[in-house]
Amino acid sequence: MGVMRRLKLVFQPYTASEPKPSLRRLAGELDLLAEPLRRPFRKLEIAPADTPKVVMLLPGFIASPLQMRYLARQIEAAGHTVKKWGMGANLGASPQRLSTLENRLAAVHERYGQKVVLLGWSLGGIFARELAHRRPEMVERAITMGSPIAGDKRANNAWRAYQLVAGHAIDSLPVEVNLDAKPPVETIAMWSAIDGVIPPHSAKGTDALRDRHIEVDCTHIGFSYDPKAIYAVLRELDRK
Repeated sequence: MGVMRRLKLVFQPYTASEPKPSLRRLAGELDLLAEPLRRPFRKLEIAPADTPKVVMLLPGFIASPLQMRYLARQIEAAGHTVKKWGMGANLGASPQRLSTLENRLAAVHERYGQKVVLLGWSLGGIFARELAHRRPEMVERAITMGSPIAGDKRANNAWRAYQLVAGHAIDSLPVEVNLDAKPPVETIAMWSAIDGVIPPHSAKGTDALRDRHIEVDCTHIGFSYDPKAIYAVLRELDRK
């Protein structure tokens, strides 16, 4: 796609009727800069899992498995098996990416002989939900972390960047997906009142879109490293 077409996507008018996180909330995402200073002095108490699971991590927009590595290590410390999503950075929805991800899920499911927990951060959670729609027989549950599962697709602080990178409108994806229904597996939405990217009502969703919701006191980026998010994930994995 040409540069001019992408720029037009970036400068489309903001037409969402719902509020997006404030600039103050967005600035709170700079907490990420302090994380390298805190981490060497942090010791997390990770209890062994009662029932170890196979967990596939799906990164957020423009993130890769590298940004989820710290979270992955804590999940593994509890005794779970963590698998990457099989691609690099998450650059948006496309038929090829969804097909690759579907094949990856099938390979992990066959290798371990058990259903897989899909843990998706932000845009990765949208992929997780779509995978659960397509292959529910392979998915134990789908967990989203700060994912925009409800409301206006432009009522957030990421839609312009998404359209620039992905090359298509955020509300006109180049692949058929089921965004407006709950997947036919247990579906959990984690959300934060201080998320600076995705508004709480969007990440929390409605009763019709998920089975349960869990509030986590962390920033949007913090879902990948904040101890509160890590413990919330571990508790959810231990839930019968």
